[in-house]
Amino acid sequence: MNGSRRKVMKACGAVLLGGGLPLSALSQSTKAAAGARVVLLGQSVPLTGAASEIGLAFAAGSRLAVGEFNERNAASGLQLKLMQLDDGYDAARAAANARTLLGADKADMLFGFVGTASSAAGASVATQQGSLLFAPFAASDTLREASHPNVFHVRPGMIDEALKIVRQCATVGQTRVALVGDEDAMGRAGLAAVQQAITELKLPELVATAMVPVGGGDKLDAALKTVLQQTPQAIVLVSLSGTTANAIRKLRKSGYAGSFMAFSIVGIDPLYAELGKDIGGIVISQVVPSPRPSAIPIVKEYRAAVDNSDQTPSYEGLEGFIAAKVVGEAVRRAGRAFTTASLQRVMTAMTDYDVGGFRVNLRPGLRDASRNIDLISISADGRVLR
Repeated sequence: MNGSRRKVMKACGAVLLGGGLPLSALSQSTKAAAGARVVLLGQSVPLTGAASEIGLAFAAGSRLAVGEFNERNAASGLQLKLMQLDDGYDAARAAANARTLLGADKADMLFGFVGTASSAAGASVATQQGSLLFAPFAASDTLREASHPNVFHVRPGMIDEALKIVRQCATVGQTRVALVGDEDAMGRAGLAAVQQAITELKLPELVATAMVPVGGGDKLDAALKTVLQQTPQAIVLVSLSGTTANAIRKLRKSGYAGSFMAFSIVGIDPLYAELGKDIGGIVISQVVPSPRPSAIPIVKEYRAAVDNSDQTPSYEGLEGFIAAKVVGEAVRRAGRAFTTASLQRVMTAMTDYDVGGFRVNLRPGLRDASRNIDLISISADGRVLR
């Protein structure tokens, strides 16, 4: 969680702006035999803007896994090429990128779009053009419905995280729960997930809800005042690191001593960069294992890849690594002659894929509230606690 990681990642993002690099520059070996099948993965990701730290880490982790896939499969004639375009966390740019990637760039599928609105935009373009969207990050749970059979998720849904968070509040006797979120697609999706979780668990309704523009300003002050008037025991935050950090600082300054619960989309590293030691005690849901040294095979593999790169480990980097590993396995199973339809069938059938101790079920419509979700807290010195 140090500044060196952020500098490296931002530098990497600056190089990538406007499109994917030649594969050699991305450490994606494509020295395959003549006649190799090169599978093009088209990714729109925020390399700049409000969610850039998340986007940069996720994109970098994906590149590491693609590079490893290409090294392992060089002799087989099956290779991956990851084309990454910056969207600045803007859904309109993500949609334009999706059209470019599937059109002019001839991508075989869309991959790893980051953000609720951007993921929805990518899914819409993929559907229009008869393609797939694989492993969106922070997508709305509506993209898990039967009407989106061409969208495949590696991470649990927002409802799954919401159930974990709300159940934890109930377990410790916190019945007065409020929510503060960004007034955007992500915040609204998180609010819907929390409300659904409360209904399913038959718990008291939220005592207050405040949706504020990204950046907040004076509207954040007014919203928090309204929330505090309802004396919540816990406040759920569905926002990026900027809003989350501002809200926590202001609430603590006001004397609020209750709990803070945040969705994984906040990003531990950017939140720590914003809050420093003030991050202590905040509970955050996580959908992948800790990237710290571990006996879990996928974590060991990821850390080994990081050690041979200019990256440092992160939750988002590990998630990107896992997502690219899984799509690589789907492509391998589908074979060099796959079509979109045959690849979709292969992905749909991957209902219990063990990617190094991390189990993935790609079945559309999956609901599993305990799947791969941990609640962690952060100490004042940045250590992850369970």
